[in-house]
Amino acid sequence: MRLLLKAALKNSRHLSLAMITLVTLQFMSIANQMEMFSLGFIANTGADFFTLFGKDRKRKLHSNDKVSLNDVKEKWDAIDTDKNGVISKKDAAIYIAGRKNSNPLNRIFRIVGNKLNLEGNFKGLIYILVFVALFKAIFLFISRYLTQVLSIRITRDLRQQFFEHIQSLPLSFYQEHNMGSLSTRAVGDASQIASSINSLITNYFQTPFTICAALLACFYLSWKLSLIIFIGMPMIILPVVFLTKRIKKVARQIQKNQESFNSVLLDFLGGIQTIKIFAMEKFTLKKYNEQNMQMAYLESKNAKYTLLTRPVLHLITTSCMATVVMLGLYTLNMSIPVLLVFVASLHLFYEPVKKFAEENSNIQRGIVAAERMFEVI
Repeated sequence: MRLLLKAALKNSRHLSLAMITLVTLQFMSIANQMEMFSLGFIANTGADFFTLFGKDRKRKLHSNDKVSLNDVKEKWDAIDTDKNGVISKKDAAIYIAGRKNSNPLNRIFRIVGNKLNLEGNFKGLIYILVFVALFKAIFLFISRYLTQVLSIRITRDLRQQFFEHIQSLPLSFYQEHNMGSLSTRAVGDASQIASSINSLITNYFQTPFTICAALLACFYLSWKLSLIIFIGMPMIILPVVFLTKRIKKVARQIQKNQESFNSVLLDFLGGIQTIKIFAMEKFTLKKYNEQNMQMAYLESKNAKYTLLTRPVLHLITTSCMATVVMLGLYTLNMSIPVLLVFVASLHLFYEPVKKFAEENSNIQRGIVAAERMFEVI
């Protein structure tokens, strides 16, 4: 990891671009949170009848399976504060927000709804959704573009530095290293490092901010449901750690085998006249076939470990979300809009973790490539 960061920050000119990229990534995380909360506004169609007129215990709301006419009469005057014989959505929202066990998000819905008059102003809701979508689209493009530009510039400088360095080395160096190895490090390893830095910036700088923001949102909405996150985290970390070790080991084997593969090909192309004169095509074909089969075996092994990560994590996170929905609806009596925002925030928490596990394989390959490249530099 240290060598990967060294490759990224070796040139001071990259530092300013990296800082701008990180800022745009933070705005991208904010845009994700705004998008999740906007879903709550869409789903907020008003108070649930059985919750609104259910029995209150110690000023706490409790949803009932049935409501009698006497229950409605008992609570009507408390809800109808204007005493005009009509209960509006605003009246119901104010009453629910005043209960002790009311979710804080209900208060936010009420305050924002009153400020923007969303109940009678459908255009206002549309404007909010358009603004959120536009805000996210802009920073999605800027953050991804700047990350790619940073990776491209790092690759360019690494290739230039590598070529300038090997030009100054004595002939004894070229006798110790074959041409296939050097060409692979100049082209393949530099590109892999750049690709890994792209994943590194997203995973180690944006992901922690996104996870912390999503975690705070979940605890703000319901600290009881948020405890499920800590139950699911060990089940996520263990397979990630196990698969990461396997991926790094296979990546090292692939890079080493690729050197031999390139050497066989370059030897064939460089000595084609000798091969033709002495009729050594079968011998050359055998060597090439051995390296080709070994490369295919290692790539299949790498694909197995890389692609196994997401299905395992998907099973764990989906089980946690299903548990959250069941407990939120039937145990904690959360409203649909609040539960929707909570599940969306939980998705924002788990999705970066799943992507981190996927991109981690690319980072491990970049670490191996950086180790190999800096052996020469």
